[in-house]
Amino acid sequence: QVQLVESGGGLVQFGDSLRLSCAASGRTLASYVMGWFRQAPGKDREFVAVVSWNGGRTEYADFVKGRFTVSRNNAQNMMFLEMNSLKPEDTAVYYCATDLSRHYTPSDALPRRVDEYNVWGLGTQVTVSS
Repeated sequence: QVQLVESGGGLVQFGDSLRLSCAASGRTLASYVMGWFRQAPGKDREFVAVVSWNGGRTEYADFVKGRFTVSRNNAQNMMFLEMNSLKPEDTAVYYCATDLSRHYTPSDALPRRVDEYNVWGLGTQVTVSS
């Protein structure tokens, strides 16, 4: 049974940086896409970033382009989200997720919808004060 555990969240100020980590256990995720989502109070969970199985492809939500960087280390079975220039509107619980139902080919679009992922972590809180 696969488990995902996020860490690295916290309370920071406007313009600060944070690095989130997602550790997988139970099986290797080296051949699966992994993604980051976030959910602010009263809002739907939304896509943040996704990385292909080998880290060769990444995609981002428009609101984090140029500020966030997703990466992974398959040897460690981990994924990361480097967040720079944080804003109060980035305040949310951040979740990592993976899709174990399929392998994505280089021509497949990387998944961005919540329902395209079937394993989720419990999340880590990121709070950005102004």
